Amino acid sequence: MEFPKLPPHSGSVLSVVDMHTGGEPLRIILSGYPEVKGDTILAKRRYVREHLDHLRKVLMFEPRGHYDMYGALLVRSELAEADLGVLFMHNEGYSTMCGHAVIALGRFAVDYGLIKAPTSPETQINIHCPCGLVKAFTQYSNGKTGAVRFHSVPAFAFATDVSVSVPGYGSITVDISYGGALYAFVSSEKFGLDVNKSKTRDLVDAATAVSDAVKSQVKLYHPVSEDLAFLYGTILTDGKDAFSEEPTANVCVFADAQVDRSPTGSGVTARIALQYQKGLIGLNQTRSFKSGATGSVFTGKAIEETTCGDFRAVVVEVTGHAHYSGVASFTQESDDPLRGGFLLR
Repeated sequence: MEFPKLPPHSGSVLSVVDMHTGGEPLRIILSGYPEVKGDTILAKRRYVREHLDHLRKVLMFEPRGHYDMYGALLVRSELAEADLGVLFMHNEGYSTMCGHAVIALGRFAVDYGLIKAPTSPETQINIHCPCGLVKAFTQYSNGKTGAVRFHSVPAFAFATDVSVSVPGYGSITVDISYGGALYAFVSSEKFGLDVNKSKTRDLVDAATAVSDAVKSQVKLYHPVSEDLAFLYGTILTDGKDAFSEEPTANVCVFADAQVDRSPTGSGVTARIALQYQKGLIGLNQTRSFKSGATGSVFTGKAIEETTCGDFRAVVVEVTGHAHYSGVASFTQESDDPLRGGFLLR
């Protein structure tokens, strides 16, 4: 039996490769998007938000995606040293950094020929994210790709021991740290929860309450760009911040109550910057970070002191594994009332 290549449809076909990093999905868009205009990566981010957001919803929302889907759109970078530029998308909009996506793109760029002459034992890929240039290093041997590590943009503790009033919980002390995006950090024990055992809905409710409180009560800024000065989410931890050979667990709730299945690459970056600021970890001390959602593990370490504006900062190296899960060509029919996507909350 022969099947037609594509079903009846109208408009462009959106072709994608699906991957996951530690369980967190990444839908890489190969074709079907119109030209993304803008002289800089941040201008392109603004352009897709203002002019092409309907396509984000088509690919991220049901029936083609789901509430916690994540995507990456490859774009041209204005930086000569960049091998590719990327815009990140999720259920609410567009992120400035995504570590799990960088790890997946490290494999993808080599496997799909974006790097013309890969080298062994590692191939370097310079990925221009909205937060800046991120250097990824993909294991490569006998034509096969493996683990990927990346070096972050300068990461720093924005504020420590900040008290916020959280409805239903009272005054809660949080830390705020930047790892390509700003996160609030707080131990789940303050809510009587366990990141490894509690119901996901209970963790989401607590983290969302913290995010809402920080957004309304704390003035955030970033020394490089106002486009980076927003709280991306809250990361609930197991409270084990002092250095240990044992993994420390966390769960990240970002965007519109979206749950990261991985340990969160930019969150690991921000958490290491926070631990370094507090004197809990030294340079080149490798720590393991476990996802409370899936048990998957990233490793991370601070490798270099630097600055970001007036902030003392570190460059963080994060390592993880990504895997392919499929390819797809998505279409729409003009008479489908749900063709633009929908979400169940």
